[in-house]
Amino acid sequence: MKIKALVALALVALLGGVGFLYSGLYPIGADVPHFKLTYWALETLRDSSVARASKDIEVPDLSNPQLLLAGGADYNDMCAACHLKPGKTKSDMSQGLYPAPPNLAGSGAAGHDHDAGEGLAQRAQRQFWTIKHGIKASAMPAWGKTHDDKRIWAMVAFLQKLPDLNPVQYQIITARRSSDAGHGGSREN
Repeated sequence: MKIKALVALALVALLGGVGFLYSGLYPIGADVPHFKLTYWALETLRDSSVARASKDIEVPDLSNPQLLLAGGADYNDMCAACHLKPGKTKSDMSQGLYPAPPNLAGSGAAGHDHDAGEGLAQRAQRQFWTIKHGIKASAMPAWGKTHDDKRIWAMVAFLQKLPDLNPVQYQIITARRSSDAGHGGSREN
């Protein structure tokens, strides 16, 4: 009898869930926040997935100044509209996205609150994986489809220094030289 009741309860829950999905009742607009439980579940899923997927990535030496310069120019071109520049607290893009992208240029920014307790290697692994593979339904693109690993590691190297840059330093480091106009390192399709 208990098994029949559990099966019936599971079937009712399944049908209720499917009914909810097709009802259109859940507010899906980016200008209406998720329910707290939904947001927690999505963040937990994202953080756990990225941590698992990135844990075995080997982090190269990121101290090469050329990496910083190459990564800075790419960050300025591809990331700053959402993740901001030093001295900026919002942009049209950052205000219009939900969930809001982390301000990577903020003082002491690590990308996400959970990053504060992790080491530099784990942060670099997660940043590399996130840049390469993107995050579904968050507006974070998968740059690995158009950028090779070397170019992605250059962006990671830049991210390590970004929170400590002032606006003038940022402008100098992110200026793209005319010889970089082709953005070298792109994948050809």
